Amino acid sequence: MPHTTRLKDAAALCYHCGQALPGDAAWTVTIANVAHTMCCPGCAAVAQTIVDLGQENYYRDRTAYAASAEGAQQMPPELQLYDNADPRFALDEDSRESTFTVEGIRCAACVWLIEQRLTRLPGVDSAQLNVATEKLYVRWRSDACRPGDILGALHTIGYAAYPYDAGRHADQQHRAARTLGRQLFVAGLSMMQVMMYVAPAYLAEDGTLDDSMASLMRWASLLLTLPAICYSALPFWRGAWASLRARALGMDVPVALGIAAAFGASVTATVSGKGEVWYDSVTMFIFLLLCSRYLELRARRKAGAALERLQHALPASASLLENYPASRAATIVRAAALAVDNIIVIKPGEAVAADSVIIEGRTSLDLSLLSGESAPLPKNVGDAIPGGAINAGSVILARVTKRAQDSTLSDLIKLINRAGGEKPRIAQWADHVAAWFVAGLLLFALSAFGFWFLHDGSAARAWPIAIAVLVVSCPCALSLATPTALAAATDQLLRQGVLITGPQTLETLHRATHIVLDKTGTLTWGRPVLQTIQALGAMRADFCLQIAAALEAGSAHPLARAITAAADEAGREPWNATALIESAGSGLEGVVHNRRYRLGSAQFVAGISGLAPMRELPQGVTPVYLGAEDQWLACFHLHDGLRPDAQETVDYFRQRGKTMVLVSGDDDALARRVGDQLGIETTVGGYLPADKLNFVQQLQRRGCVVAMVGDGINDAAVLGAADVSFAMGSGAALAQAHADAVLLNGRLSAVADSARSAARTMRIIRQNLCWATVYNVAAIPAAAFGLLNPWLSGVGMALSSAVVVLNALRLRGSA
Repeated sequence: MPHTTRLKDAAALCYHCGQALPGDAAWTVTIANVAHTMCCPGCAAVAQTIVDLGQENYYRDRTAYAASAEGAQQMPPELQLYDNADPRFALDEDSRESTFTVEGIRCAACVWLIEQRLTRLPGVDSAQLNVATEKLYVRWRSDACRPGDILGALHTIGYAAYPYDAGRHADQQHRAARTLGRQLFVAGLSMMQVMMYVAPAYLAEDGTLDDSMASLMRWASLLLTLPAICYSALPFWRGAWASLRARALGMDVPVALGIAAAFGASVTATVSGKGEVWYDSVTMFIFLLLCSRYLELRARRKAGAALERLQHALPASASLLENYPASRAATIVRAAALAVDNIIVIKPGEAVAADSVIIEGRTSLDLSLLSGESAPLPKNVGDAIPGGAINAGSVILARVTKRAQDSTLSDLIKLINRAGGEKPRIAQWADHVAAWFVAGLLLFALSAFGFWFLHDGSAARAWPIAIAVLVVSCPCALSLATPTALAAATDQLLRQGVLITGPQTLETLHRATHIVLDKTGTLTWGRPVLQTIQALGAMRADFCLQIAAALEAGSAHPLARAITAAADEAGREPWNATALIESAGSGLEGVVHNRRYRLGSAQFVAGISGLAPMRELPQGVTPVYLGAEDQWLACFHLHDGLRPDAQETVDYFRQRGKTMVLVSGDDDALARRVGDQLGIETTVGGYLPADKLNFVQQLQRRGCVVAMVGDGINDAAVLGAADVSFAMGSGAALAQAHADAVLLNGRLSAVADSARSAARTMRIIRQNLCWATVYNVAAIPAAAFGLLNPWLSGVGMALSSAVVVLNALRLRGSA
């Protein structure tokens, strides 16, 4: 049982664990409207989480204080309170999934260790720690595991965790960066001071340095090295200890062994007055490795910058009109409290709190965070606006259509989190190799020590060689090679409006042999567009368009929207139609400027008094006729036009040897017309969703790697079956979990951009893996043969990690 303390009435005790409060205790948590003092930030964090979960009764009903540090090896019972958490852990009836923030993440070694520990926990199906955002995603079976078990398992290896909260997570990241900066400063200061004391020993000629002075300098170096060992090297000690407690060989183990061996031998030599000391090597190694980790931390934060921007874009509050339309008095409420059909006010510069529909006002929306497009888009009454967009125009009133937690931006963040929480095969391979590499490294270092000890008959030379082997070959570069490159590429694509949601997306797209394209909504706009106006009478075409737009002004039909959109582009006149009569499926009739008109099908318009039937019908377009009594006026030719970047995208893939395929549910002749226009080799039409799925599966059975591009709604099955898939559009497409990527900006050419990025990313990954391999193949034998001393090994190890991270960061600047 964990150590507990009976409750006492003592203001000088920590309210959570009962330990004595330090004199400068400044951590307080408000529980039941009373501020209580805690002894440390750890107790404060746990207490605050208990309050956030609505479990304040824990403090009222407890009979003893919580487990203190004396029982840290046991799981604190308060972690079991997480088992009562409700919606945040619900996935379906049998399984659960949640996002956690883990404190104390230092480098890739922590990622590997945490994942290894949790995947061995009974009931846990998957555990993925996103190295870029430092968030943990766990899926478990509710009948075999509880949240408290997961948090307890992390606690046993030295990591504190709690359900993800954006503000708390940001504070934790800020504290971690400041702590690492201080550790780096102390290590650098120690290194410089130690260098001053060891320099005379290096520069003095034999016999010129007095023994007492040499001993004094060694003792001074020891004292100056202690801050680096006791404070700056804490990440390595903690990481190695956590690995050993988890019975795993993490990447911190050889680093900690190298530091401990060099420092221990130096202390022994200082006390005995015999042998070599390596205080300069120890401090330099700690400083250089911390430099590498600081660079890695900055790289991770930069790679997660896009997600950080999105999370900060989620508004915390909204202006609610509770008595609209009787009153326009607004009340500030939490965005999470908004319900469907609430009326909200969105002022200029504010973010839209939830997906809504404009009911009053006109404005422009900045959708750059959602689609990557910088130009604001005009929005009018009746237009849908996504949560997370920025109001760049005037004040508008909107009716909420989705809760804030279900908004477009929230769905986008969930998909990004899912992408970051999984790993492609090449990253899994690197992690597997690194795990075995550490075990082999320790055996090799031991063998090198044994060889030189037997060869020289003493440890004078064997000891520094073994230290150099441990230090030079830490596989951080190998483990960083893939995740840093993928994180940088994903961030760069997201800034261009491409959301990568699958772990294998870039890797598989690079290997794709066939690019299969849907037609409607993918190669074409998926909605009718006015192509031309054929004048059939004496009235001018532009005048006919204005009359048609007046008749269609109140209609939501796709053909009506195409006509009114064309009129808006041409400069729409403020004409009104009266006496409107709509005939479903045929058209409508109304009066404009005291004259009666009909707009619709040829048969419907011909029904107006005295109008002769229309004989010739245009081919390949959808005709909409306009007529008045005794006169045909115009025929509007509408069709589903090609996207302007369709030809560019097809040409890009064809030039790179990819087989282009068009599979459409439309008529075969119409599909072939589009395919021939774009120069696509294989075109088939009249395919139902099941036929498309069968077509793709046949290609895969022939050994083809298929990349599918569809609209993400009707093509859900085939998108899920393809080796890699892209869904067009935003909004509804974001709700589709079948695609590996979503083109938020709606540009088909973004698929070609993704292919370019995939090629660059795989090239960078290969370069990183090649560098890490070549470095270890060259450096380890050099250290084993005594060609590298410990401080040179530290330089090489830090340099290898820095090269990998900097090379990966080149992807963020590529376009």
